[in-house]
Amino acid sequence: MIKMPRGTQDILPQDSAKWRYIENRLHTLMELYNYKEIRTPIFESTELFARGVGDSTDVVQKEMYTFKDKGGRSLTLRPEGTAAVVRSYIEHKMQGEPNQPIKLYYNGPMFRYERKQKGRYRQFNQFGVEAIGAENPSIDAEILAMVMHIYESFGLKHLKLVINSIGDSESRKEYNEALVKHFEPVIDTFCSDCQSRLHTNPMRILDCKIDRDKEAVKNAPCITDYLNNDSKSYYEQVKLHLDNLNISYVEDPNLVRGLDYYTHTAFELMIDNPEYDGAITTLCGGGRYNGLLQLLDGPDETGIGFALSIERLLMALDEEGISLDVREDFDLFVVTMGEDADRYAVKLINDLRRNGIRVDKDYLNRKIKGQMKQADRLNAKYTVVIGDQELENNEIGVKNMISGETENVQLDELINYFKNRKEV
Repeated sequence: MIKMPRGTQDILPQDSAKWRYIENRLHTLMELYNYKEIRTPIFESTELFARGVGDSTDVVQKEMYTFKDKGGRSLTLRPEGTAAVVRSYIEHKMQGEPNQPIKLYYNGPMFRYERKQKGRYRQFNQFGVEAIGAENPSIDAEILAMVMHIYESFGLKHLKLVINSIGDSESRKEYNEALVKHFEPVIDTFCSDCQSRLHTNPMRILDCKIDRDKEAVKNAPCITDYLNNDSKSYYEQVKLHLDNLNISYVEDPNLVRGLDYYTHTAFELMIDNPEYDGAITTLCGGGRYNGLLQLLDGPDETGIGFALSIERLLMALDEEGISLDVREDFDLFVVTMGEDADRYAVKLINDLRRNGIRVDKDYLNRKIKGQMKQADRLNAKYTVVIGDQELENNEIGVKNMISGETENVQLDELINYFKNRKEV
């Protein structure tokens, strides 16, 4: 028996309804914030991610699904969304559009070859937001407010917003020099990845999953001590906006985004529930990336964004015991008796569907009792039974499956009957 690849999942009908509910809610929220959907290819040039994500990252070095096409070009299944969105922004010269900044969101599968564990897949679904073309503390606050709005709209309460500033390029340069000086005496005790990053991207050492509990990491210099006046001012304005919006947050000077193009605001949204099993504590993360566009040969524009995992959102909802208001009922089930009735039902059902009525019938030649059980399994609100007598009299009994009451309706008026039912 052929099985699905390791690290993937089948989203079955009973679960896909939840996914659709979440995605529809996200689309509606994006309309409130005036963000427009963008859809980029599932695979891109490998160079895009090597430059956009960074050669020194685990994503590029260890986790990408890369292959060559028949023309010998190196292509990669997208491991994240930001690089592709920025590529599209540059390629289509969006900086020239009259409405600025450009506010975009995306939703789709991403691919990373990593060890499968709870809440982490090799194919996973990522929803992300990018605002490109404005360096203003108020849009940083808008992004942070949006993050909170998304998760709170699903009823989640045990949330902790963690923020930090990693300063501008000048501040980062000074901070990186301090980190190199700090880690050099003990770098031989760190993993090989950290050793290779010491002089290329020392901030990545602070993110290392292997060495994060070492004393040298815990006692490392804090980026906030190296912020220049401009960076401090920008950070204070972001926090002022959050205070005005009554958005609670925790400052963590050790929260950094390790890639070179990140600047200023960095953040993560965490689960803050002592009863949570701890498999996944970070729900989403993001930050400002003022150097990414130029890194990809684009204009001197700035951006900020975040990404969240639909899988992790569903896990958080399960942990909190929150049920989504997924509509699982059905308008009408047509029970038939005899060939003439079944033939008539085929056309009737087609007409009903074309008028927006959710309707189905039996296709397995079940007896009436079996068909009524099928109606119950579908949570049908109404049932009708069509036989020779109903066809001859042009009248049918519409049974309300909740109240048990039956109302007689002319067959040729059945469509209007259901179109006029507000609850259908």
